[in-house]
Amino acid sequence: MQFLNHTLGSMLEKWANETPETDFMVYPDRGLRFSYAEFNQRVNDMAKGFIGIGVKPGDKVGIWANNVPDWLTIMFATAKIGAVLVTVNTNYKLAELEYLIRNADLQTICIIDGYRDSDYVGMMFELVPELKNSERGHLQSEKFPLLKNVVFIGPQKHRGMFNTPELMLIGKHMDDAELTSISEKIDCHDVVNMQYTSGTTGFPKGVMLTHYNILNNGYFVGENMHYTNKDRLLVCVPLFHCFGCVLALCAIVTHGATMVFTEDFDPLRVLAGIQKEKCTAVYGVPTMFIAELNHPMFDMFDLTSLRTGIMAGALCPVETMKEVMDRMHCKDIIIVYGLTESSPGMTTTRVFDSPEIRATTVGTNLPGVEVKVVNPETGEECNPGEQGEICCRGYNVMKGYYKNPEATAKAIDKDGWLHSGDLAVKTEDGFYKITGRIKDMIIRGGENIYPREIENFLFQMPQVELVEVVGIPDEKYGEIVGAFIKTKAGAVITQEEVQDFCRGKIARYKIPKHVFFVDDFPKTASGKIQKYKLREMAYEMVSNT
Repeated sequence: MQFLNHTLGSMLEKWANETPETDFMVYPDRGLRFSYAEFNQRVNDMAKGFIGIGVKPGDKVGIWANNVPDWLTIMFATAKIGAVLVTVNTNYKLAELEYLIRNADLQTICIIDGYRDSDYVGMMFELVPELKNSERGHLQSEKFPLLKNVVFIGPQKHRGMFNTPELMLIGKHMDDAELTSISEKIDCHDVVNMQYTSGTTGFPKGVMLTHYNILNNGYFVGENMHYTNKDRLLVCVPLFHCFGCVLALCAIVTHGATMVFTEDFDPLRVLAGIQKEKCTAVYGVPTMFIAELNHPMFDMFDLTSLRTGIMAGALCPVETMKEVMDRMHCKDIIIVYGLTESSPGMTTTRVFDSPEIRATTVGTNLPGVEVKVVNPETGEECNPGEQGEICCRGYNVMKGYYKNPEATAKAIDKDGWLHSGDLAVKTEDGFYKITGRIKDMIIRGGENIYPREIENFLFQMPQVELVEVVGIPDEKYGEIVGAFIKTKAGAVITQEEVQDFCRGKIARYKIPKHVFFVDDFPKTASGKIQKYKLREMAYEMVSNT
């Protein structure tokens, strides 16, 4: 099997030389378009700008922004000078940001003005009051002694901060020789990216990913989707997450293809972008596809250019999968399963698998990745049909958690197997089904209940659009089952009807004791539903009755 030994920088340069005129990045609503050659030149100027303000190989550079155009410029620029890009969740608040700046040893942080209800500039001034009286590039922060630069992404000027046009200007006036000298020393096994993940317990941990990890993972996922340099992917998932910066960016850049962006997820902009740019692929979590399919203007758009895409991050209802394949023309849409620590792809369905396989399983192992299901107690491999923890080994396993050897040793065993914390079964046909998280398991009076099993069952009710099942603390049983349901437009359903639907079909102890009807679910910035918040909401509602 042939693995790529490129770095992010050399991969970009390959296409800038071979297909310079091909679109690399398009923002249809901004009228913004960069070819591979234009983008590579922009990256080189930005990279030299970073060198000019003192960023060195190995330094950590944070980026706190939604999918703005210069997100990717900064990613490739830091990669070309051997710095490590640390992606910051756009939903972070003050305490989380403070923890990350300190834990990641950030030397520079790049920010936008704000996102949703968060004022990023205001938060930076609050965390680093010295900025207001500091000469740019000479920051002396009492709280963060390693932090030397704050860069504003955009033309606005803020006290103590560089902005990106200034950085580009610094770079334009510098010789290419220093950049070339640094780039030549970068190895594909160097860490290029750090993403923070909460994992199962404790404080967020910095997952260290190499050029080799993410470029090969993107490449094999792209191969599975039959990508060529003629493909055009609509990207509406966040770049700070592996879904965006690996499954989208690295799949595209390893095939010399094109990315079409929306800065944030908006179903109307997604549909308009697909039509305008004749996109061949689109990504999203199931809730995004449901929002697109249910948009009142859906039928006004020509989506016939589509053929493939990725649905990931959550269980997909079979009917949704079929609708995406038929009404959105994504006949070759696939599911990819994994976690940040596995770069992220571990398993994938294939374009020729049936809609049922693509909706009810996460497929088989990606090329170059070994996958197995083990008994969490004994570590022995499970037989087909037996539930256990899904693990993987291969090129995609992270280098480790930053400054956390204990957590790394817990996640990756002595034989190199990464333990996911997810429960799964392997079918007789060799497909993997994710059955839940070990920590999401509900224990009711000694009985183990897996939420995914009940969710799959409730999806069979025609009125149900989305369902999430959680454990609710209970004095008598320890935990009881609660279900949160979002109904389809116009559908009406009661708790009693849900419980009646379950009776005689699933064990009595699995039937939801409480059913809550919601208009929407609390989600992370990457679109994943936050089960812990649902548990808190359920406990509060039950306690108040």
